[in-house]
Amino acid sequence: MGAATLKVDSLLRRAAAEAELLEIGAAYGEALRSYAAATPRGFPTAPPTLQDLLKDPRFPGVRRHLRKIFVDPVTGRSEWGVVYRGSGGTGGVGVLAVYSLSQARPLKIGNFDARFQNFENKEHLSDWKFTAAGQSVSSAAPVAGWQPGQPGKPGQPGQPGTPPTVPPPPATPAPPEPAEPPATEPVEPPRERPPEPPPEPEPEPEPEPVTPRNRHRRPDAPSPDGDYLARRLKSRGRKPRAPSTPK
Repeated sequence: MGAATLKVDSLLRRAAAEAELLEIGAAYGEALRSYAAATPRGFPTAPPTLQDLLKDPRFPGVRRHLRKIFVDPVTGRSEWGVVYRGSGGTGGVGVLAVYSLSQARPLKIGNFDARFQNFENKEHLSDWKFTAAGQSVSSAAPVAGWQPGQPGKPGQPGQPGTPPTVPPPPATPAPPEPAEPPATEPVEPPRERPPEPPPEPEPEPEPEPVTPRNRHRRPDAPSPDGDYLARRLKSRGRKPRAPSTPK
């Protein structure tokens, strides 16, 4: 009775550990998806190491996609298997998937959530590869034994190292300098016409010189010459003298 109880208790704890492993694996998959979604144009969409999920080095401020490196609830260690992009284990770049290093046979073999594709009927817990949604691990190279603070390298299992250097994005060509406008001759402003001089005033008639004959005459009286003088002579019975003609 006691042995059966211990066996049931062990199976329950194992089932709980597998359920926790699935939730931790989903957190890793979401962190990989978040990293890819935040990738600027021209940069790889997969992080070089798991450490880059804790603090994204592509941004000047602190940007996290994963709050911490979790402990594997099955093995009890913070060491995880890492799948890198590439094939043949020579030259892959970027973390593609994370998995447990446990070689135990899983108790759960079916009825998985939609987040966990191709998890049915696996032989080992290490076959549960947690990736970002829509990604595949068919052409990836697994790396075992990744630990926090220790960058992994695609290659043979159990050989830690540094992942290949991520090539920088292509340089953006500088925009062409604006062409200088063609030189044009300065246009002189229209000259203003000088103002016309005002018209000269007409000269006033000179006053009639004063003579003994007209010094007592009113200014408005007609001149004694002409018809007036003829009428005076006629009233006195005299004829006006004809003007002399030059000889």
